[in-house]
This record gives sequence, structure tokens and C-alpha cells, in this order.
Amino acid sequence: MNLKELQSTLEAVLFAVGDPVEPERLAEALEVDALLIKQMLENLTAKYDEEDSGLQLLKLGDRYQLCSRAQYGDAVRKVLEIRRNTPLSQAAMEVLAIVAYHEPVTKAFIEQIRGVDCSAVLSSLCQKALIEERGRLELPGRPLIYGTTPNFLRCFSLSSLEELPKPPEKPLQNEAAPTDDEKKFKEISSESQQKVDEI
Repeated sequence: MNLKELQSTLEAVLFAVGDPVEPERLAEALEVDALLIKQMLENLTAKYDEEDSGLQLLKLGDRYQLCSRAQYGDAVRKVLEIRRNTPLSQAAMEVLAIVAYHEPVTKAFIEQIRGVDCSAVLSSLCQKALIEERGRLELPGRPLIYGTTPNFLRCFSLSSLEELPKPPEKPLQNEAAPTDDEKKFKEISSESQQKVDEI
């Protein structure tokens, strides 16, 4: 198989799989070197960007996913007759932020920060595939621990959690002039809310 055939095969596999997939898994399935697969994935990403394609290849942590671009979401929803879900509440955004910045975390840890029960919010975020159960702690009661998902990264346009903006040290309303980090934190929260609502 030459490089052009490999790229076409890789593209077909990514389209058929739909979900985020690791380069190593692709390499094993296609019986080629993992480094070559990673290079081909980078080539595909550049190809879609250069052609201003309706598709894009996202890097979500250590996995890749082929999907449509956000600006064509309305058209996709109309064809598939997908309704917008109820927007995330302020409580859900707060819980999501706690998980993202401190993962893996327990329900008790989240509730200690927020001061209220978070059972319903955690359940809702799990249903939206923004967070997931990561196992249990070896402590009395063996509490569940939670972490973010590739879907969270996709919705917030992040390649990894390291790209999250630094959270403001003080509430924005108490600051005379927000810092650049605070502005970025507020901006990404606002932009990402719309993407989350489309899940």
C-alpha cells in the first residue's frame, strides 16, 4: 500500500469509526508504524484546513476524531432532525469546571467546593458524555471518581486540558480591570456553552 492509498484508507476508517481513536490502534489495524500514522493524521488535518473542508480532524488528548465543522451544525441538525438540548445550567458549568481543573475528583470533593448536592448535575453531565466515571478510590465506601471525556475537549475546542485558560484568582465582579487570563477564561466559557448546547 502506497502513501496515497494509506491516507485514503485511514480517512475511510476514521469516518466509519466516528468516535475518537488512538493512533496506535489505527497503526495496529492497518499494520503500519505508529509514527507513520501520526504523520498521516497531521497531513489529513492540514488537508482539511487548507481546503476549507466541511470536515475537520480533531486531536482530543491522545485520540483523533473525524467530524463536521461547528459552523455547519445547523444544516446537519436539520437533515438529521436533531433538536438542541437544554443549555447547561450555571450549576452544571461550575461542576464541569471543577472536574476539568481538578480531575480525577470525587462527588464529595465537588460538593465540598460548591456546598450543595451535585448528584443530579453529575448524572446530567455523564449523560451528555462531558464527564465519565474513572473508577473508584480505595477508601471507605469506595467513592466514584470522575474525569472529562474527549467529547468535553471537542466541545471546548481543546487538544488537551493543558490548554485550559488559567482560572481567575478572584471573582471577576470584584476586579477593577480583568487580566488577560480572566478575559480568556470568560471568553472560552461563553463560546463553549453554545457548542455544549448542541450535543
